[in-house]
Amino acid sequence: MITLDPKVFERGLFESNLTSLPLLARGKVRDIYAIGNDHLLLVATDRLSAFDVVLPDPIPGKGAILTALSNFWFDRFRHLVPNHLATLPLEEVLPNPEERAQVVGRAVVVRRLEPLRIEAVVRGYLIGSGWKEYQQTGMVCGISLPPGLAQASKLSEPIFTPATKAEAGLHDENIDYVTAVGIVGEAHAAEVRRLALTLYAEAARYALSRGIIIADTKFEFGTDSTGQIVLIDEALTPDSSRFWPASQYRVGGSPPSFDKQFVRDYLETLIWDKQPPGPHLPPAIIEQTAGKYLEALNSLTAS
Repeated sequence: MITLDPKVFERGLFESNLTSLPLLARGKVRDIYAIGNDHLLLVATDRLSAFDVVLPDPIPGKGAILTALSNFWFDRFRHLVPNHLATLPLEEVLPNPEERAQVVGRAVVVRRLEPLRIEAVVRGYLIGSGWKEYQQTGMVCGISLPPGLAQASKLSEPIFTPATKAEAGLHDENIDYVTAVGIVGEAHAAEVRRLALTLYAEAARYALSRGIIIADTKFEFGTDSTGQIVLIDEALTPDSSRFWPASQYRVGGSPPSFDKQFVRDYLETLIWDKQPPGPHLPPAIIEQTAGKYLEALNSLTAS
């Protein structure tokens, strides 16, 4: 099991502040700094986005959990697809100990690649936006599904349902495969679909052996200077996936989860138009969310 430094849970890091490296962007969760021309420093903050809106309250320890779990999956998938992690040590990138202490455990040095402009979503179960679309059209992202399915039904086989990549504050949009081809080209779309389905299948089998159902997940890919497709960003975290305890799985409703669906369910009880600014979270919701993220990490990485 991966053990995290207790200090990362003491207070949430909403925004990093490194002055020794140029800041390129602040995403929904990650702050991105340049390291020369060939590398980046990705800092996973404790920001939480829901309905594509960054909420004002951090979830203490969340960024460290995302980093540890992504690194776990990157290593596990190494035989299937290359990833963006670089071998450049953090001590060399951030020689100032005060700056390094700010991001240790939540920062990774990665190769600078060209991101593909789609999100590679794989669904094994009918939930979330896929369930809403199915109720309206009987399809998900242009894929026809059998009639009579219920919320949280397991699909006969996982489906690839790409989405656009939205900037912070904007909404991702589900698209069909033809639209994905128009964005990234036939060759890249086909390879991304193959890789995403392969990674999901491998992860789902493993997670089920640990008592967790991966209902759906999102991958991101980029290309290197040779055109090779590389797994980037994060992999199979509670931010990018729905994790359900297998022992509590039931068809016909939204199952309990080890991910930010817990926060989404709370937000659905509020009068909020899902536009910025996001509402503040009560301390109890913050604490329970942090606990769910940590439980997912412990369950999936326990030896």
